[in-house]
Amino acid sequence: MSAAVSTLSSSTPSAPGWLHRALRHRSFVIGAVLSALLILAALLSFVWTPWSPYEMDLANKLASPSGTHWLGTDAFGRDVASLLLVGARNSILVGVIAVGIGLTIGTALGLLAAAKRGWVEELIMRLADFTFAFPAILSAIMMTAVFGAGIVNSIIAIGIFNIPTFARVTRASANAVWSREYILASRACGKGSWRITLEHVLPNILSVLIVQATIQFAIAILAEAALSYLGLGTQPPQPSWGRMLSEAQTLMFQAPLLAVWPGVAIALAVLGLNLLGDGLRDLLDPRLSRKR
Repeated sequence: MSAAVSTLSSSTPSAPGWLHRALRHRSFVIGAVLSALLILAALLSFVWTPWSPYEMDLANKLASPSGTHWLGTDAFGRDVASLLLVGARNSILVGVIAVGIGLTIGTALGLLAAAKRGWVEELIMRLADFTFAFPAILSAIMMTAVFGAGIVNSIIAIGIFNIPTFARVTRASANAVWSREYILASRACGKGSWRITLEHVLPNILSVLIVQATIQFAIAILAEAALSYLGLGTQPPQPSWGRMLSEAQTLMFQAPLLAVWPGVAIALAVLGLNLLGDGLRDLLDPRLSRKR
């Protein structure tokens, strides 16, 4: 989170120059490739999978990787490659909605805190501190006890966890912008707080929010996998990387690859998004760009 809080320049780099620097940035390139593969896998699952991820074939359960089943089959005879492809779709779905909830509400609260200051800012920050006391997994456990397990409750729990993160990042970045000379000039011209926020503050912190959203996306995928592993996230028959790990733990000696494939998928997805976020931070922060 702290990586995204750095104040970025209000100037927008030219597209050719930015692209040239991006292609030379190793972390950005690796992260972009891994993230693109994740998105392509999810999109591919809408139109094609090697086998139906819901079709069971008990006669071929726990089959080793072969030309028929590229990554083998699980304990129910389902094709592992198909489960991974559809699981990528569900992970992205949870990440997009959960991060969208946190980004929308958290950014609004952070901008409000920076614009109003005083007791409004103090109230919002104390509410953020209170929300931080309930991590996503703990929030999901509490919601499950009341409303039952499911992907919707997981999305809400992860989204609520993202709100204080975006609120803090937005407030810190907006406070830095509010101290700039052009903000004082806007005030002198008679512009109100909300007009300044929309015309000057928000556009100048968008790059910070983009970087933070990328990082939170990786955290959301990891949280969804953890919740599904505990049986609180995506429910059968929908495939989930976390539940694939949970089902494979009792078969470690019979079919160890069943735990390897979803574990590698989660690791590559989280690694790719984190590297992409680090690369965007370096490319969008002019101070770091000059150092490079």
